[in-house]
Amino acid sequence: MNFRLLNPGLVDQLHDAVLNPGELPGRAMNKSLDGALARVDNRLAYGLIKDVFDLAAAYAVAISQGHCYNDGNKRTAFRAMDAVLVMNGVTLHLDTVTIGQIIIRTAQGQMDEAELGHWLRQRG
Repeated sequence: MNFRLLNPGLVDQLHDAVLNPGELPGRAMNKSLDGALARVDNRLAYGLIKDVFDLAAAYAVAISQGHCYNDGNKRTAFRAMDAVLVMNGVTLHLDTVTIGQIIIRTAQGQMDEAELGHWLRQRG
């Protein structure tokens, strides 16, 4: 499948858009956004991503668990997940509280890519 993918510049733009006044901008010094996004590329290369929901979930997990930014990692993960869905023709209407809880669980490793992909697929 040919998916429209994210790149570091776009993820940085998504991150900058989610920051509130007073939050610390920029990337965390000891973390690599390129490395986090490479997780998604590798999953694609090995055929582990079957549809846009798997792709969106992979980005959400990679970004939320990568902690690449000083602030706003979970919000950036959500925005990246949503952006990938929209870029690939899927618009979901998600409850803010519910998706917030889902992204927190994902960031904490309590929900993996397969579970998140399944959850998204059920809403698509």
